Amino acid sequence: MNIDQLLQDARTRVSAAGVSAELDALDTELLGRKGSITALRRTLGQAAPEDRPRLGQAINDAAEAVEALIATRRAELVSGESARRLEAERLDVTMPGAPARLGRTHPLTATLNRVQDIFAGLGFEFLDNPDLEDVKYNFGALNYPEDHPAMDEQMSFFLEGFNGKYMLRTQTTAFQGRILERRKPPFRLATIGRCYRYEAVDATHGHTFHQVDCFAVGEGINMADLRGTLQAFVNRMFGEGVTVRFRPDFFPFVEPGAEIAISWESEGETRYLELGGAGLVHPNILESFSIDSEKYTGFAFGLGIERMPMIQYNIPDLRLFWENDLRFLEQF
Repeated sequence: MNIDQLLQDARTRVSAAGVSAELDALDTELLGRKGSITALRRTLGQAAPEDRPRLGQAINDAAEAVEALIATRRAELVSGESARRLEAERLDVTMPGAPARLGRTHPLTATLNRVQDIFAGLGFEFLDNPDLEDVKYNFGALNYPEDHPAMDEQMSFFLEGFNGKYMLRTQTTAFQGRILERRKPPFRLATIGRCYRYEAVDATHGHTFHQVDCFAVGEGINMADLRGTLQAFVNRMFGEGVTVRFRPDFFPFVEPGAEIAISWESEGETRYLELGGAGLVHPNILESFSIDSEKYTGFAFGLGIERMPMIQYNIPDLRLFWENDLRFLEQF
């Protein structure tokens, strides 16, 4: 290729370059280490000695001309590209902004807060207790016989490597032993939090759930106090006119024990829905912590939290609480 033809071809191709990237590639092709003009310089050695100065000057002039062409075209392309980018990124500050999505309290959290407020208003002091519990508090301190089925590994989550000493608590009632070790009656205490059981998950059961547990010990406390406390709670939680039903039941840590259910109107009928278990504190528990069971008595009850919003809002499946589906959560 002679120098004039190379220059003419360079002018055509530089003018046709549409974007900076295409021009950069052309720059390398013409002026780079393996480019066309560099190749011309390498042919100087083949020219006659008297022609080399003239040809060398002509190649240098051609290289400068190509550099000038590319620089001019690059300035044009950069200017146009900058204008197009600014136009694409143009922001109309007079347009209304996108509304911020406001968070809201999860229905379970709202229920936990409501339950805690009511029992605090009834004089119960709330205490925090560990989810990871010593087996002796979860079972032994609550008068469980050693062969009770709840202690089976199939019903509880035990921690490996501790010889069966620690577990995820199956009930918030486990806090009773911790309290009786360091407090003497009278007291009215409560705790609220998660519990864990090895159960098949379905619409009404889960391996993780919440409980509130209340525990009162003093002189002269009886079943009437228990019924009055629960009725006061139900009135504030579900409204006046909802009654509490007691049916005999067995729990190792109370005697007598009862299943607690509340009346509820459903499809024109009055039905009873179970909330938990209750009873008078078993004398064995008091005596095991050197508390005179002839002088002091008490009551205890534990209520499931998930069932409360299920009843109030007619929620058919407790798994909805854990799925984080905004279509469900935004209803509360």
